[in-house]
Amino acid sequence: MSKMLEFKDVELYYDHVYALKGVSISLEKGETVALIGANGAGKSSILRAITGLAKPRSGSVEFEGRRIDGTNPADIVAGGIAMVPEGRRVFPYMSVKDNLLMGAFTRAKDSGVQDTLDNVLERFPRLKERYKQSAGTLSGGEQQMMVIGRALMAKPRLLLLDEPSLGIAPKLVQDIARSIVAINRDEGVSVLLVEQNSRMALSISNRAYALSTGNVVIEGNSRELLHDDRIKAAYLGGEV
Repeated sequence: MSKMLEFKDVELYYDHVYALKGVSISLEKGETVALIGANGAGKSSILRAITGLAKPRSGSVEFEGRRIDGTNPADIVAGGIAMVPEGRRVFPYMSVKDNLLMGAFTRAKDSGVQDTLDNVLERFPRLKERYKQSAGTLSGGEQQMMVIGRALMAKPRLLLLDEPSLGIAPKLVQDIARSIVAINRDEGVSVLLVEQNSRMALSISNRAYALSTGNVVIEGNSRELLHDDRIKAAYLGGEV
């Protein structure tokens, strides 16, 4: 049985500086897989290669058995992959409602858009409370909930999350972590999670890859990696 996502031997450069040096990762249908590592390790470059925002110099990216590297980003979204970018990137002067509906642009003729919207508002009650507010008036955590909801409006089978805890108050980080677990469990959406908050990422994922300077240096079961001395020293602040 083929994997949902196969990222094989990918080399990616920005000008003449390499971002990924022969990286291979995979994801099974229904899994949550975490990518952990410091800034500049190559985590976000993997997401950019998957979504067509960066073209690999070599290697391949396959989604559900179909090669997608070199595909137009809009076609990748329509094909079942949605990304929540780092830094939230909301439309600040548009309402929460209109921000969410922007996520359904590939489903213009899909009669199920309202049902998806209702599900998103049920999953994130804060958004329902602020439905008509301008997105720019929301807190950072609320904006993060909104952009995750916006990605879900595309009805993805694979959700890519780039640093969802970045700049978020600790209590809301917990809420966002719980929502990621619920999206995976209740809606059957597979998740590829990029996080510098390694403890959170390992706590809610099935498997993980640790990256350093464009290479995968450690991979394995997330629960086991939480207790791995190498991971503790490099990514969990040396905590036991």
